[in-house]
Amino acid sequence: MPEIRPVSGVAQAVAASALRAQQSRMRIIAENLANADSTSKTAGGDPYRRQAPVFEPTKVAGAKGVRMSKIEPDQTAFREEYDPGHPSANAKGYVKLPNVNSLVEAMDMREAQRAYEANLNVIETARSMEMRTLELLRK
Repeated sequence: MPEIRPVSGVAQAVAASALRAQQSRMRIIAENLANADSTSKTAGGDPYRRQAPVFEPTKVAGAKGVRMSKIEPDQTAFREEYDPGHPSANAKGYVKLPNVNSLVEAMDMREAQRAYEANLNVIETARSMEMRTLELLRK
């Protein structure tokens, strides 16, 4: 027999799964931003490659939640800058820079923060509804 849960409990479980997913997303974005200007340690080598989270639906409390299933490297081309004196420059004098766009990462971070806040509001609203229901039952 399936477990019977109150609707607010299901909503809280689904929102909690989304909180964990957005927290992981923000961690990856922060790592991308931290490495936005890094270069290879070897001449002509590849620098840091932007990472992107991959999400998938998952079953949570009898409903569909979300989880981060893996992290994939972004396959877009590296930026190149002419700097023949740089230790990471190739034979032609170009230095490969990460394929991280700080503006895009900042926008992704803001979107992740808003999604996190929205799911936090779902949990707070569900708790408030439960408390109000208990108050009504006591009367």
